[in-house]
Amino acid sequence: MTLEVVYGESRHRNIARGLAEALDPAIEEGTIYLGYPVLSTADERVAVDAMLVSRDHGLVAFQVADVYPQTQEQLTGLIAEQDKLYAVLESHLGRNPRLRTGRQLAFPLETVTLLSSPLTLELPVGTEGRYCSPDQAVDVVQTLPGLDTDVYAALQAALQSVTTIKPAKKRASVKEDRSRGAILREIEKGIANLDRWQKRAAIETPEGAQRIRGLAGSGKTVVLALKAAYLHAKHPDWRVVVTFQSRALYQQLLGLVTRFSFEQTNDLPDYDHLQIMHAWGSGAREGVYQVIADTIGAVRRDFNYARSTYGMDDAFQGVCRELLTLTANRQIEPIFDAVLIDEAQDLPPEFFQLIYRFTKEPKRIIWGFDELQRLSETAMPTTDELFGTTPEGDSLVTLENREGEAARDIVLPICYRNPPWTLATAHALGFGIYRPEGLVQHFDDPALWLDIGYETVRGDMTPDSAVVLQRRTDSYPEYFPQLLTPTDAVVLRTFADELAQDDWVASQIAENLKKDELDHDDILIVLPSAYTAKRRAARLARTLLQHGIDSHLVGVSSSVDEVFVRDSVAIAHIYRAKGNEAPMVYALDAQYASGHVNQLTRRNTLFTALTRSRAWIRVSGWGDGMETIAHEFNEVVAHQYRLEFRTPTSEQLATMRRLHRDRTDTEAAALRRATRGLKELLDAFESGDIELRDLPPGLRSRLQNRLLDEGVDDGREF
Repeated sequence: MTLEVVYGESRHRNIARGLAEALDPAIEEGTIYLGYPVLSTADERVAVDAMLVSRDHGLVAFQVADVYPQTQEQLTGLIAEQDKLYAVLESHLGRNPRLRTGRQLAFPLETVTLLSSPLTLELPVGTEGRYCSPDQAVDVVQTLPGLDTDVYAALQAALQSVTTIKPAKKRASVKEDRSRGAILREIEKGIANLDRWQKRAAIETPEGAQRIRGLAGSGKTVVLALKAAYLHAKHPDWRVVVTFQSRALYQQLLGLVTRFSFEQTNDLPDYDHLQIMHAWGSGAREGVYQVIADTIGAVRRDFNYARSTYGMDDAFQGVCRELLTLTANRQIEPIFDAVLIDEAQDLPPEFFQLIYRFTKEPKRIIWGFDELQRLSETAMPTTDELFGTTPEGDSLVTLENREGEAARDIVLPICYRNPPWTLATAHALGFGIYRPEGLVQHFDDPALWLDIGYETVRGDMTPDSAVVLQRRTDSYPEYFPQLLTPTDAVVLRTFADELAQDDWVASQIAENLKKDELDHDDILIVLPSAYTAKRRAARLARTLLQHGIDSHLVGVSSSVDEVFVRDSVAIAHIYRAKGNEAPMVYALDAQYASGHVNQLTRRNTLFTALTRSRAWIRVSGWGDGMETIAHEFNEVVAHQYRLEFRTPTSEQLATMRRLHRDRTDTEAAALRRATRGLKELLDAFESGDIELRDLPPGLRSRLQNRLLDEGVDDGREF
């Protein structure tokens, strides 16, 4: 490894960058943060222009002098500034017991003031710290002692603020060494530090837009929360907004942002300037759309109006389009300094265009995009589609990464939430890898598989190529294979009817709570349909209660902003479950994914349900439709959780999208009527009531021509 450079916002960017370049050949392993972290005393913030953390050379904090000291008085001022830096850094790190030995830090802390040239004045007797030019700093660093492994890991965690997201649960009730509760405790201990991609995503903020991509469980929400806290600490006068689509994310984001802010500044955030807001908003809590509507004096549209005017699926898109139309020819005074968007894949382009219009230059808009929340790469629009273009056709937003600058497009390749077998199963079912009729969907660019943590066992990632893929060992934490087994991590069960399924689920959860030493809030039940969730959850809740288990339907019998409730098992439809996770997840009614209408949505729903699991997933369903899902699952297991298929050509991709596209309510109703009519016709043929030649010649010819157009031709004529 070499020196990793994380480009935060430094007062002296060029000097800090030059220091990093000078240190690079001298450091075998370590990280240098530019402009990070933000440290505070009781009444002021203390600048850290660069901080080196190296296993071989310890921790060194650098402060760039604004002026070269010409007089002893100026030198005394620099000494006071460096002493202040040392004191606040010692206090900040000393709060972590893993970094203390008795009353002292467990490692030597070095501070350096960088001057434009070597110091010529004599330092007063007893002066501590270093005062030198950037070139001299390299020699200084090479003389410093290193850190032991435990201190190095703890130091990285403390500087990244991730010590504040260690699990609050002590799991004191866990008694058995190999129970699920004990295994979960070990998994939670394993999530310690940000990886190098997460560090860059959390700290680097370019002058302009930034996209953070990754699988579910790759840390996008944590990264966005840490970035929001960092921006607030650096610019307390800015209006920074964190927004999202799933209301159930509110409490999680608020908690993360609050803890990260306290870690950065030793104080709670100013919620007038750092705001956590739902994208739309409600009567109880203000949202971004509502704030923008108020700013321009427009009527706030509620969901009932939007649904009746634009339909259920296009409700939010419609009201955002209204505001865009109202502001199209008006001079707009932007109101946001920075906007961070979680769950970007679930928000319409019109929302992004509103954000762009109401964000100050240089348009600091950061959005987290789940690469596969909808599975198909076509679900991720281009920046032109999201933000639009100039009248001349030029892009308003570009995401080109440049050497030596904060990254504008970052991919998080490691999945910390899902065990590798769970993720491979989710992808197989979501894409229809082992579906007898062939794939349901695929990426435009097959190479994207490699970006999200897969490797080729055989074949290559070109169109129309036979390929076998498996999860790379560096795409998931090592504690998964150490603590879990694939056959226990992913289980699928098929039942004759709904009641039998629900009874099995209830008995399993009862065992989870008693024998497995899990808590109620370790368990999440996911239902596939939002439209039927209320009735469906009521039936399930009765069965759970018969087994002595209390439950709640998220957003109905509990707050829309909170998923988990003490001593009650959460039941959530797929839209409430998105953005959340649990160690034990039950994905019920999986036969829903085998339906013939709206295949993409149905498959993606199952994919999303599976990827809520942090350790164990139980997929269950009933009826004939479940046979399809069970067959595909059994193929995944038989192939040892590898994905074996032929990558589609562009023509095949186009056909897939046409065949499996989401249909409108009108189209779906027409398909149901046609299916019923065709079934009656085929039944009549098979019973001998009519023959093909009984059909009118014109209708018979149309049917024959249509089948030929679709490629259905067995060589016979009607």
